[in-house]
Amino acid sequence: MPLPRTGTDRSRRNGHRPVPGAAFLARRTFSSAPGRDHPPVAAPLIGPAASVVYSRVDLDWWGRDTGGTDHVSAISIGQAVVLGVVEGVTEFLPVSSTGHLKIAEGLMDIPVDDRSVVAFTAVIQVGAIAAVLLYFSRDIVRYLTAWGRGLADREQRYHHDYRFTWWVICATIPVVLVGLAAKPLIEGPLASLWVVAASLIVGSGLMWAADRAGRHKRGEDDTGFRDAMLVGCAQILALLFPGFSRSGATISTGLLLDLDRLAATRLSFFLGIPSLTGAGLYELKDATGGGVGAVPLAVGTVVSFAVAYASIAWLLKFVAGHSFNAFVIYRIAIGAALFGLLGAGVLNS
Repeated sequence: MPLPRTGTDRSRRNGHRPVPGAAFLARRTFSSAPGRDHPPVAAPLIGPAASVVYSRVDLDWWGRDTGGTDHVSAISIGQAVVLGVVEGVTEFLPVSSTGHLKIAEGLMDIPVDDRSVVAFTAVIQVGAIAAVLLYFSRDIVRYLTAWGRGLADREQRYHHDYRFTWWVICATIPVVLVGLAAKPLIEGPLASLWVVAASLIVGSGLMWAADRAGRHKRGEDDTGFRDAMLVGCAQILALLFPGFSRSGATISTGLLLDLDRLAATRLSFFLGIPSLTGAGLYELKDATGGGVGAVPLAVGTVVSFAVAYASIAWLLKFVAGHSFNAFVIYRIAIGAALFGLLGAGVLNS
């Protein structure tokens, strides 16, 4: 739905390019020193919301551009940048990247249940996964080396790194099977923004309870096959209910298993590598062949990579000394706001 003309539109017609308030807020948020105007958690939390508001206020700037041709890409380059930023910031924070992407898509009048759009969001996750591969490259090389040695030498199979690699592989199988079986539901009824809003709030309750019930006494070296399988299966919640958050569900499960916050977060990262990479590669054909241009797809992926790398570094430092209360409050606020926007008819579910 086109927005009413504003002073911003008049300035643009007069040749001026104003700075929208939300973009200004995002820059101030990321540039402020921790502990001054707001706590350090505010930057990655307010950033996605600011980007989402910016996309709505400046819709003409980020809207689709036909370029005078008959083919119109379902997602423009400008929209791809916005979605790449949202994906990169939220993919590994326990706030639901899928939920934020769907909110951003709704605010930019992008059909959230369009098959090519669903595929686009899965493909740009590969950029975030590439950031994980780079950030944890030494750990990944260590695990794969131990796995290779174990395959060649029976005596090496008792090494924790060898077994951990197998646990990650096995823990990925359930979410893959459910994803293939439930794909019509995931791309259809479960893609509704009403589901996103409810999942954001329900997932907040689980995270709050897990952070308090968990004893935080087990480190990464204490993880076992049962831990990996239960945390891996928790990814199914986020797969079926966008807004629940893959990282939120997996970290919460790890906390309930008495892992400390850092161990639960790192386990969530490693379990996300095969599942998210596989989903992105599987959906690639639908994204490029269903109405999304190759250039917006590439732009969104590169942007998500750069932003996700910074987000990973921040999250690991944050969880080492803080609870998840800030994420719980943020999720509830976003979920409640989304319910309000849907109920008022501002957003189409």
